[in-house]
Formats: sequence, structure tokens, C-alpha cells
Amino acid sequence: MNKHVLSVLVENQPGVLSRVSGLFSRRGYNIDSFTAGGTEDERLSRLTIVLNGDYQALDQIKKQLNKLIDVVKITELKPEEAVYRELALVKVTADESTRASILEVVDIFRGKVIDVASEHLTVEMTGDQEKVLAFIDMMKSYGIKEIVRTGMTALGRWSN
Repeated sequence: MNKHVLSVLVENQPGVLSRVSGLFSRRGYNIDSFTAGGTEDERLSRLTIVLNGDYQALDQIKKQLNKLIDVVKITELKPEEAVYRELALVKVTADESTRASILEVVDIFRGKVIDVASEHLTVEMTGDQEKVLAFIDMMKSYGIKEIVRTGMTALGRWSN
């Protein structure tokens, strides 16, 4: 199974996310990550869909997506042709004895502390998936209270 990243431009209409995700569930395809957001054109939204499958399944998914009336354009974003990023917010246990060492790790990973409390820190980590996972792995020894991740978002390197 190969990991595929699709960038799907859709019309910014009510129900479009439901129609796209419904297409996947009706056909039994699993979505690893799904992000959606506005674009430079307020009439359009960009969906970044990450999935695992062979090329035959990918081809079938693209064909089915193209049948949806709200879909404007589908692009497969290959690693060498795109920039991938993910955002994670990590709430980690931090007391007086561990706070300094946690801050050192955050600095090494170029993260950002966005909330400080007496018993924990909340850190914003942005980067490729490997960086985010490595940071989370480092924080496990301190005690992670909560994590939320956006899933991958991506943009092609070329100009259209």
C-alpha cells in the first residue's frame, strides 16, 4: 500500500465536505487525514486528503471525485513536488523540575509554547509528519496530557 496525498479544489458550498467524505465511506475507502480550508478565491476551498492504497484504488477515487459537481480540480501531490505540513498542539506535564528541559526540547524542535500553567505547558509544533511524531515521542517521557493534530496539509511547489 502506498500513501497518496490529493489536493482537491471544490466549490465553497454547503454540504460539499459531506459529499466528498460520503464518497469514500460508500466505497469502503479509508481516509488517513482530511483537512479543509479556504483559498485565495473565496468561492473555492482546498481539501487535502491523505489515503493509503494501490494505484488502481487511487485512480478509482479520482474518477469518483471528478463525478461530484462541486469538484473543480484534483491534483496528486507527490513528495518531491509539494510541501507537506502538520500542526500539533501538545499539552505536556511540566513541573519545576522538568520545565527547563521541556523548553530546551521545544527550542530544538523550533516549537512554540502557547500556554503555561502551573502543572503543564501547551506547545504548538509545526512541520512534516516525521518532525511532529519525533517531538511527540520526546514528550512522552514527561507525560502527555492531551494531543490534537490537524492532519497533513499540502501545497504543490509549482505555479499554476
